[in-house]
Amino acid sequence: IDAVRLLNAALILCADHELNVSSFSARVIASAEATPYAVALGGLSALQGYRHGGQTRRVEGFLQEIEQAGSIDTIIRQRLQRGDQIPGFGHPLYPDRDPRATLILDLLGQSSPNADDLAFINSVTREVQQVTNKAPNIDFALVALERVLHLPPDSAVGILGLGRIPGWIAHAMEQYSTNQMIRPRAKYVGKLPADKQLERSEDGQRSQR
Repeated sequence: IDAVRLLNAALILCADHELNVSSFSARVIASAEATPYAVALGGLSALQGYRHGGQTRRVEGFLQEIEQAGSIDTIIRQRLQRGDQIPGFGHPLYPDRDPRATLILDLLGQSSPNADDLAFINSVTREVQQVTNKAPNIDFALVALERVLHLPPDSAVGILGLGRIPGWIAHAMEQYSTNQMIRPRAKYVGKLPADKQLERSEDGQRSQR
């Protein structure tokens, strides 16, 4: 297995992905003239969320469920019947397929076509696509990479973080050059103190009737 080539490819593919949660967080932090170290820490903090980089842990949990049950179809249908999503498949920005995942899985196939872990990954991919018509995304591909290379647990999100840090720094450098702070506005839409005072007055009148 050409592990170096596979890891390099994964790191490059993870380097940037527009203004996702972690990249936008990093950019906001940089706009306050925080150091690049703080920018990276902020990005990593956002990446840990289960709806972002933490999706890789949900993918691993899904695969472990399948292994324990011994049936791909059973676990897929149980999850769908409960109204649960199938983690690692589909992406809002890529209705057809996530090109990052496609490349990583293709490289895995070229590098280790006879690996047992890859055969399992391919079986899961086929079954999920048949039932949901959704293709694997980057989270699934990184977990596949972790399994085929026999990396330590949680390596998938680690690879995503390592690859993304240079992208965050690039965002930071670009933001520093603008000399502007990102400061969105917010509008309060709750009840004003005067409205609450009026409510209390009306309540008092009603109680006296």
